[in-house]
Amino acid sequence: MMDLDFDKNHIWHPYSSLINPPPVYPITRAEGVRIYLEDGRGLIDGMSSWWSTMHGYNVPELNAAMQSQMEKMSHVMFGGLTHEPAIELCKKLVALTPEPLRKVFLADSGSVSVEVAIKMALQYWHSQGKPEKSKLLALRNGYHGDTFGAMATCDPVNGMHHLFASQLTQHLFAPAPQPKFDEPCSHEDIGELAKIVEENHQQLAAVILEPIVQGAGGMRFYSPEYLRKVRELCDQYDLLLIADEIATGFGRSGRLFACEHAGISPDILTLGKALTGGTMTLAATLCTDKVADGICSGEAGVFMHGPTFMGNPLACAVANASIELLLQRDWQQQVNNIEAQLREELAPLKNAKGVADVRVLGAIGVVEMKNPVDNKTLQEQLIARGVWLRPFGKLVYTMPPYVISKEDLSQLTSTMVEVLGNLQ
Repeated sequence: MMDLDFDKNHIWHPYSSLINPPPVYPITRAEGVRIYLEDGRGLIDGMSSWWSTMHGYNVPELNAAMQSQMEKMSHVMFGGLTHEPAIELCKKLVALTPEPLRKVFLADSGSVSVEVAIKMALQYWHSQGKPEKSKLLALRNGYHGDTFGAMATCDPVNGMHHLFASQLTQHLFAPAPQPKFDEPCSHEDIGELAKIVEENHQQLAAVILEPIVQGAGGMRFYSPEYLRKVRELCDQYDLLLIADEIATGFGRSGRLFACEHAGISPDILTLGKALTGGTMTLAATLCTDKVADGICSGEAGVFMHGPTFMGNPLACAVANASIELLLQRDWQQQVNNIEAQLREELAPLKNAKGVADVRVLGAIGVVEMKNPVDNKTLQEQLIARGVWLRPFGKLVYTMPPYVISKEDLSQLTSTMVEVLGNLQ
């Protein structure tokens, strides 16, 4: 049996208290779409381990890739050295992401890839002789990570980091996008952001946003036309556009990358989470030749960043296998099927007393309650029915693995309908 008393008294879990720690559930193994508790019960993982395990767990192709690479080398420094897994991965990323993203920086985690993106934008303008362009414009309800540079671009009021406000770089914020995914975007909808850009473009280095899907800031889906208009404003006022696709990359929104919904390409793109199929931590920041050449022609002559585990060959090898597996399977049809089933089977909650909204996009289903949920009680009810979800605030949402069966997805959705339909 696991020593849960030690865990309770000594191990700090994400966003938890050590004075009044929340319950944690001991997991011994994972297979397919299920994680297994110490007592043998299997839970359908409706979270894909925070968006990452798109192929499910214990995937033979991914295990084989890691085993094969481990027999060669698990790690080697990337400074002055290179290796085949990194080269192959970067080839794939350049080929798959929207043109003209052609340069790849391999990072350790999603937050670090955002830090890299911010540094790229700032160093680019410094190299252009415009160091005054040092601020970012972000969106309310946005979330970009928990490190300090990333925190500074998260919503300073409704986000999770207001305690650190006095220590963070002060950036500019535009209202959260209001037009929903299937709605047009009027001049008024983009008006305040456009005004901020017009009045502050001389000090702005870039606009940073999550394309189409605002994740941890509210699980909101917004209009592709809004994103197109932001791209147009960046072009008009000579700003870089940073697209944070850490959560949406590799098909989650119904397109391989969420930017494709709007038919645009950013100047800088961040990737993570599903990059390795949820097996190892790895992220990437891509940029255009314009950004890369601008940085490298400046004072430093180099990009000033270099993590110890950059380009880790073990992580790169399994990322290659994960991308190959995604492309071999009909991921588009898998996601379309999940979307259709989520729409149909979560629809009854639209009429539930305690529900404010139900929304679905790609392999993402969101139930927004009128009041915050009691996480402890709710999770106990979900677990008793064989389902694992991680609600926060008023939101109970799912983003299941793409390989989930129709039957398992129905168990997940019927559990959500049963449990949430009874909440006031």
